Amino acid sequence: MESQHQVILSIGSNLGNRLENIVSCIQMIHQEIGTVIKISRLYATPAWGFDSAEFYNCALVLHTFGTAQKILTQIVSIETQLGRIRNNDNEYHSRIIDIDLIAFDEAVLNTKELIIPHPLMQNRKFVLVPIQDLNLDWKHPVFHKNISELLEETTDESTCDIVQTLENPLDKISLDKYNYVAIEGNIGAGKTTLAAKIAEDFNAKTVLERFADNPFLPKFYEDQNRYAFPLEMSFLADRYKQLSDDLAQFDLFKDFIIADYHIFKSLIFAKVTLQEDEYRLYKTLFDIIYKEMPKPDLYIYLYQNTDRLLQNIKKRGRSYEQKIAASYLDKINKGYLDYIKSQVDLNVLVIDVSDRDFVKNQKDYLYILGEIKNKIR
Repeated sequence: MESQHQVILSIGSNLGNRLENIVSCIQMIHQEIGTVIKISRLYATPAWGFDSAEFYNCALVLHTFGTAQKILTQIVSIETQLGRIRNNDNEYHSRIIDIDLIAFDEAVLNTKELIIPHPLMQNRKFVLVPIQDLNLDWKHPVFHKNISELLEETTDESTCDIVQTLENPLDKISLDKYNYVAIEGNIGAGKTTLAAKIAEDFNAKTVLERFADNPFLPKFYEDQNRYAFPLEMSFLADRYKQLSDDLAQFDLFKDFIIADYHIFKSLIFAKVTLQEDEYRLYKTLFDIIYKEMPKPDLYIYLYQNTDRLLQNIKKRGRSYEQKIAASYLDKINKGYLDYIKSQVDLNVLVIDVSDRDFVKNQKDYLYILGEIKNKIR
């Protein structure tokens, strides 16, 4: 499962409507580059290195799957869209908008196009003071000092006056109205990736299925008739134990919890894989367990068409999954949809992600958050 990067950006403007420029910039970053997690207060600071009108400055931290080079390209594009005209005389100039890539995780990069961390950040209070607002657990990977230590040692004596607070785009999505969210989907739908991403972005607790540890899974894909029952029984036992143990650690009335499965998936898969007599026995045991399990406040089903599922399965490269048949995936999908139709007390949201890539395309991820936001209403 691919992890997101933590990126720190510094934004400044001293031409035109500075506040409007910065607010528009933040929105575009959130729409095009990555999820804006935290934003500093807005500061008024003197122009650095030349005489000009004072700047408005802020800093933000975002999560993204993109590379540092891709982010740089996207930054330049946003600056151009907002009207920045670049001068190539190596002099300081007034700017409608200026976006600097300050840090990318704790990486150290030094190329012709990009140096990370920003080589002058320790000499700029208009960079350090806003970043301090973000309260990040980050240390400069070269100097091995945190932002407070860099501020104490900087030679920059310029002022940074607070102007106002800035609104975070994520504040408009009140996921904290739910305590327990389960994200489901067929094999290869991306449920684990989405659950982990939302948890990172909204500071949620996670319950992620430990499917890779099941010794029966590779055997099942080789001989389904022989290994279906022990596989489904072991999955049920593992899921029951994990959910019982993990959920017991959290407060279902206070914590925000995201799981990449709901215990009912056991019955859905069992109905597809087991013989009729095996399924009857399995369901008797399942019904006993199901009564004890807490139900999610929101159940999200990621629908993805079979062709796309097969592509994703092939891409992630698990050898034992490569022989999964389209007909098997179709049966699983039908099982989920039949289950969803039968639920009258479960708060269900079905999202079609067949033509969306919420890892590579930030707008697709925001579409999913928008669907969840609309459900909250």
